[in-house]
Amino acid sequence: MKHDYNARHLNIEAFAKASGSLSGSESLASFERLSEEAQGAGAQNPVGYSAHGMTRPNGTANEQIWLTLSAKVALPQTCQRCLGPVDVPVSFEREFRFVASEEVAAVEDEESEEDVLVLSRDFNLLELVEDELLMALPVVPKHAVCPGAVKLQVADPDFAEDEQEKPNPFAVLEQLKKRP
Repeated sequence: MKHDYNARHLNIEAFAKASGSLSGSESLASFERLSEEAQGAGAQNPVGYSAHGMTRPNGTANEQIWLTLSAKVALPQTCQRCLGPVDVPVSFEREFRFVASEEVAAVEDEESEEDVLVLSRDFNLLELVEDELLMALPVVPKHAVCPGAVKLQVADPDFAEDEQEKPNPFAVLEQLKKRP
């Protein structure tokens, strides 16, 4: 039986128990915080995502609810080397374990290596995609190889440097000593 899942309103438990899969693509403009990082550029760039739900035995009668999630986007940024525009590929692939309450999530998240989230009947998967892409952003966006020559100095056109050589202060003192 094929299920149509809504990424903005996903019942995580039902999704996992049905071993559901969901993939799609949204425009970058649909993600407010990612769009802010791109400074409004690339609004039509696709943010592709894929999710798979599953259950795993936990040694008791209950099964654990898991979600595997991956996403990718080419995010317009400013190269910190040449200060030109660069599309930075940002992606992630992670697994999340779901628990019944905030209290359990807080305790288990500290004790376990996996990410622990609270089970929800109305989970916004796209918010999680945006959170994870924001955390995957590089600290310093830059080209692998900048397309043009990188300027290593800054010059203000209104500032006219004095081309003549300044006299050595010790030479001036020497001249003063020689005067009668």
